[in-house]
Amino acid sequence: MTDRNGPTKELAGRIAFVTGAARNIGRHIALALAQGGADVAVHTKSSVAEAEETARLVRAEGVRAVVVTGDVGVQAEIEAAVAKAVETLGGLDILVNNAALRREGRVETIDYAAWREIMAATLDGAFLAARAAMPHIIARAASGGGRIVNIGGMTGHSGAPERVHVVTAKAGLVGFTKALAHDLAEHAITSNCVVPGMIDTVRGGSNPAQAVHHAARHIPLGRRGTPDEVAGMVRYLCGPSAAFVTGQAIHVNGGTYMP
Repeated sequence: MTDRNGPTKELAGRIAFVTGAARNIGRHIALALAQGGADVAVHTKSSVAEAEETARLVRAEGVRAVVVTGDVGVQAEIEAAVAKAVETLGGLDILVNNAALRREGRVETIDYAAWREIMAATLDGAFLAARAAMPHIIARAASGGGRIVNIGGMTGHSGAPERVHVVTAKAGLVGFTKALAHDLAEHAITSNCVVPGMIDTVRGGSNPAQAVHHAARHIPLGRRGTPDEVAGMVRYLCGPSAAFVTGQAIHVNGGTYMP
């Protein structure tokens, strides 16, 4: 983002918390927010070395960063991570719920423990992180920066085979986003969901052959997206130009799915 005077810092003075920011899309989101001028709390469950690298890249943009750890699906752990971020950075304006798990399996092979694992990481985690962050975001919302962005998944809209738990959790994030938009509107805090399509990342639990099939045949723009393209949409939604955008699921998928 630039203007005639050079790169803009539309997020200067803002403080962001990004879950699952050790690598891939989460790292790119943290970096994009830093490039906008925001200080960033880089969250990870256990990939501390990779999170520290994300924090190094964030600091290279001339802003502050802190690495915080904890399981987003465990209330005490995510509350402690948010508290550390607030104590270190001095507040909170932006929450990006990016942490999630991706698994595959036919519905008849998925037991309740596997179902709960996905729900805890993706849907419970977004709720618990929002609950922990909300008082801090509300406290600073008068300055106009309150934002919550949830990272969804295209299969939550289109459906997909052998991922009933993942599809359900991602679909639930859309409803969660809309409910938050209503509840937080009185504080001028927006809530939106960014929905990536096929993105070039290093992912576990995916079927490589299926990914190539989708990239080759089902993307009108003829390529997979990049993490930066997803991160750019998140940065926009966190900035002042998106103050009137809330309750939306915004797709970044090259035309693969057109709602």
